[in-house]
Amino acid sequence: MLSKKTKYAIKALVALAKSDKSMTISEIATQESIPKKFLESILLDMRKQGLLGSKIGIGGGYHLIKKPKDIVLTQLLRSIDGPIAMIPCVSLNFYEPCEDCVDEVTCGIRSAFIEVRDASLKILAGITLEDILKREEHLKALKKRKKQKE
Repeated sequence: MLSKKTKYAIKALVALAKSDKSMTISEIATQESIPKKFLESILLDMRKQGLLGSKIGIGGGYHLIKKPKDIVLTQLLRSIDGPIAMIPCVSLNFYEPCEDCVDEVTCGIRSAFIEVRDASLKILAGITLEDILKREEHLKALKKRKKQKE
């Protein structure tokens, strides 16, 4: 399940990608209905990870330093929440053996969750922030057309 922190991080990135200027924490928090203190921590983390830049003073705030097409969901999810894998023994970047596993090689649970991990990674690695923006625009256009037909 996607954590609130990751969902808020994605929402903040979408807001920043749509903006032609830097945005303050307050602007993003209000626009996206994110608790300000929580958002402050999230934005600071993303700045440390090289996704955002910030300016102090008039006209200051946060801005993307990578293009939306260069921000991939796998990178974002791992940087905020850590492993994408549902169980630690199948994680590519955060592997840990299961305490109750007798033999990883013959473990049917592990085998099944390797498939889940691989399918998830294939999908997530192919989705960028730019793709999310395009999907949002497409869905808005569909909604508008539907309303016009009514």
